[in-house]
Amino acid sequence: MSRVCQISGVGRMSGNARSHSNIATRRVWNANLQKYRMNINGQMVTVRMTARAHRALLKKAK
Repeated sequence: MSRVCQISGVGRMSGNARSHSNIATRRVWNANLQKYRMNINGQMVTVRMTARAHRALLKKAK
């Protein structure tokens, strides 16, 4: 199972971790994936999406 949001497509991001002496080492940031049960076309489906995408869906539903 990949670490990609099924709704927004957000995945891993890479960059540099900077130490106090400004030495750069590579690191990754994973998406904040959570499991949510949603009603899609009258059927309960488990969806892995980011918490931010879930908040956006809740705001849009209001």
